[in-house]
Amino acid sequence: METTLFDGRGHPVAYIADDGENSVYLWSGHAVAYMLDENVYGWNGKHIGWFVDGIVYNIQGRKVGSIRERCPYATYAEPAKVTKYAKFAKNARNASYARPALSLSYADKPFAEFLSEGSG
Repeated sequence: METTLFDGRGHPVAYIADDGENSVYLWSGHAVAYMLDENVYGWNGKHIGWFVDGIVYNIQGRKVGSIRERCPYATYAEPAKVTKYAKFAKNARNASYARPALSLSYADKPFAEFLSEGSG
């Protein structure tokens, strides 16, 4: 079952595919990140954050997105999914950062922009 990820205002931004790799796709069909344990890595191998208890945090420990149940606002309807593009080969994973104290506040950077940091 695919899991939708919402930004801090309840807009659907991406989803976690049920593909055995926990790939994160934008609604455009592009794979931009993946999850390994609680770490979130960009497709480029860069460690970009953590996924803890249904919330996505950036490197600074600030929230950037969440699953529906952890979103602070009512969520918008999810758009229809388009066909997924073929995934490029993943780059070698960089070492993960030490996890900072996790904040209750949201980061200023939009969730889609945060996820796209790992795509190139």
